[in-house]
Amino acid sequence: MPHAPFYLASASPRRLELLRQAGFEPSLLRLAAGRVVDETPLPGEPPLVYVKRLAHQKALAGVAELAATGLAAAPVLGADTTVALGAEIFGKPADADEAVAMLSRLSGREHQVLTAVALAEGQRVDLRISVSRVRFAHLDAAQVRAYAASGEPLDKAGAYGIQGRAGCFVERLEGSYSGVMGLPLFETADLLAQAGIVNWKRDA
Repeated sequence: MPHAPFYLASASPRRLELLRQAGFEPSLLRLAAGRVVDETPLPGEPPLVYVKRLAHQKALAGVAELAATGLAAAPVLGADTTVALGAEIFGKPADADEAVAMLSRLSGREHQVLTAVALAEGQRVDLRISVSRVRFAHLDAAQVRAYAASGEPLDKAGAYGIQGRAGCFVERLEGSYSGVMGLPLFETADLLAQAGIVNWKRDA
């Protein structure tokens, strides 16, 4: 798909894979250690506010990286995904034990997966949000321990990847499958179209 240049400020291979699946080929932008965004939630911060804040900050961190390294200017796409059980934010587990604890909490319950996508051009940032509802089947302790031991949950919000083995845990999904993976393609494509990065014929 022909499109204007843009950067992806993310270390997530899933986000790059999803963009390529949709026909986009961004330049990958690795942030220097000093510009990596701290993902610690603020005290009392609601999940929606949290995920929007991080996506916004990641996009602007990408702009700062361009300025610091002298790379050619172009819009920067940043994104963040979190899992929320009520008002509680589930980030990436620190180890297998924390993954077991998270998955045990999600077992047999519905949770939300929130992904915010932000596009920064200079200091101007446009943002889209995707909110999906996911219900897990009841998981027995052996299932949870085996999945945690696989290592798959360790780099994923909420300790699971719907595109991997944990897809078998999902009893129901309402929302965006790609959003649960980490980059909602509908919202991302709309963001890129509104910025003129891709030109699509729209219905009047």
